Amino acid sequence: MTYTYQPRGVCSRRMTVVLEDGIIRDVRIEGGCNGNLQGISRLVIGMPAREAIRRMKGIPCGGKPSSCPDQLSIALEQALKQEE
Repeated sequence: MTYTYQPRGVCSRRMTVVLEDGIIRDVRIEGGCNGNLQGISRLVIGMPAREAIRRMKGIPCGGKPSSCPDQLSIALEQALKQEE
């Protein structure tokens, strides 16, 4: 299942995740810090979505209350709800 999410309060503009039985198969993030987001995307591919959420949820960025990893955790939570 493919899910697209519009992040809020961060530099990235769009996140697209592909889940298969709760496992992250692909992540594409538009905007933001390209190198960091490519690294995060590659690290979570093959990981259970719930584990990725656990690791990234609540991470701030500078003085902001959220970050791209935190927003990705929200996207994954919403994608899991749709997958059920």
